[in-house]
Amino acid sequence: MDLTPLRTSRDFRLVFAGGAVSGFGSFITYVTIPYQVAAITDDPLMVGLLGVCELVPLLFMAFVGGALADFLDRRLLVRGGELALAALCGVLLLNALSAKPHLWLLFVIAALTAAVDGLQRPALEAMIPRLVRPEELPATMALNSLGMQIAQLGGPALAGVLIASVDLSLVYAFDLLTFAVSVTCLTLAKAVPPPADADRPSLRSVATGLRYARSRPELLGTYLVDINAMFFGMPQALYPFLATQLGGPKILGLLYAAPAVGSLLATLGSGWTGRIHRHGLMVIVAAALWGVGIVGVGLSNTLWLTLCCLAFAGAADMVSGIFRSIIWSQTIPDHLRGRLAGIEMLSYTTGPLLGQLRSGLMARTRLGVGGSIWVGGALCIIGTATLAVALPTFLRYDGKDGMARKKAEDDAWAAGAGARS
Repeated sequence: MDLTPLRTSRDFRLVFAGGAVSGFGSFITYVTIPYQVAAITDDPLMVGLLGVCELVPLLFMAFVGGALADFLDRRLLVRGGELALAALCGVLLLNALSAKPHLWLLFVIAALTAAVDGLQRPALEAMIPRLVRPEELPATMALNSLGMQIAQLGGPALAGVLIASVDLSLVYAFDLLTFAVSVTCLTLAKAVPPPADADRPSLRSVATGLRYARSRPELLGTYLVDINAMFFGMPQALYPFLATQLGGPKILGLLYAAPAVGSLLATLGSGWTGRIHRHGLMVIVAAALWGVGIVGVGLSNTLWLTLCCLAFAGAADMVSGIFRSIIWSQTIPDHLRGRLAGIEMLSYTTGPLLGQLRSGLMARTRLGVGGSIWVGGALCIIGTATLAVALPTFLRYDGKDGMARKKAEDDAWAAGAGARS
């Protein structure tokens, strides 16, 4: 694995370390909230509805966050988001300490967390390319994925142990402590001011970002392929019920962590990605393999095979994520990076959130939990093949062309800013 960005950029080291620690705690809460809803209601649809509660504010706030990320200091936006998320985690802690935790409050906090994430994430995505050299971006995207996968691996696994052994209030308290590390690291990192002559946040500036995304077939391809894969092939809402079938709450963390094992292995061996230029083709192949892994999860009735299939799916998803991130970071001009990051966020969050609702609804039919999972995986494969045929430009996309386009657009914007000033 190429570690160059960690050696050459102090600020990337700080952001990487803070994000990894904060992400570790956030994944603990990510597992705990659905478990708490399932424990209170014993209804897979109620767990799936968490995704709907998160989707609604996210659809709006991602556009707001993207516009702000192109106008304000991106580091300050990210740090403010961490402080807000810490406050929401504190409310979860207080709710867990009450004699009878409120179900409605879990849904409210899920929605508010999604709203804050929509404000914060575009700034983070837009900030990172400014911390490293352009040629280091493939390695940077892989390292970002590594930090996330370590968090996704360790966080759910620890959550499963904590849920089975201590009060839920202590689980939320652990997450709250991790925010102290991330806020400190972001405070020590340098400011990342907006580009010169940045567009003011407005409906017009948001529309400019949407028009740009629509004009780029390779960007549309990344969005559509991932939405298809996650909508049909994301079974996380069913993990609490799958755990009951396979061994009980103590293995819940293993189900959440298994995809991260595959993702981590794919990331550690990601040095080859810097030598590949057919990025669109790799996204298509990886999305189809994700579907294959999910079909295996649905058809399996043993714990070890289920975990192996989840790990395989996680590896495929990570390959897709690396190449989608490379396309976004190497080709989008800096003055639009925040707004496009907001659109990207919608693409990689709406699919999973709606997928949770789909899997929960299908699980209530005669298909049951297993049938909902394997049918969704099969539909993911069919949808990916259909998109490959419908998006020939995306399938042929070459990363060298994208880098040249970004340089030309950045130079043109800089020249125009100088003329306007």
